[in-house]
Amino acid sequence: MGFPETFKALADPVRREILLMLRDGRMAAGDIAARFDMTGATVSYHLSQLKKAELIYETREKNFIYYSLNLSVFEEIMLWFNQFTNATDSESTDSDAPAAEETTVTEGTTVTEKTINGGIANENQ
Repeated sequence: MGFPETFKALADPVRREILLMLRDGRMAAGDIAARFDMTGATVSYHLSQLKKAELIYETREKNFIYYSLNLSVFEEIMLWFNQFTNATDSESTDSDAPAAEETTVTEGTTVTEKTINGGIANENQ
C-alpha cells in the first residue's frame, strides 16, 4: 500500500460513500451497487480501486462477494496525519513565534522557563 494510491482512491466521492457504507460492517457487492444510480460495471470499478489502495478487502462465500474495511490502512493514515498535529514546542524553529513560558515553584524558588527558538532559558526569581 502506498499513500498515492490511497489518496487517489479517497479523492472520489463515490468511493468515500462506499467506505462510509462499510463502516457499519461488511456488505455484499450487489447491496453496495443497489444504493447507487450507476451500472454494475462502474460500481465494480470503484470497488477495484478501493481494493487496489487496500482500503477494503473482499471475501467470497458461495456465489457472493462481501466487502469490508481494512482498518489497519485507516490507522496508518491517521498515524501519518497525526504527526502534523502533535508538534512540540521544542520542534519549533520559527524565530517570530512567541516564547512559551512555564513557571515552576520549588521550595520557595520560582523558576521561569522560556522556550526561545528551540532552546530553553531559565530565569531564577
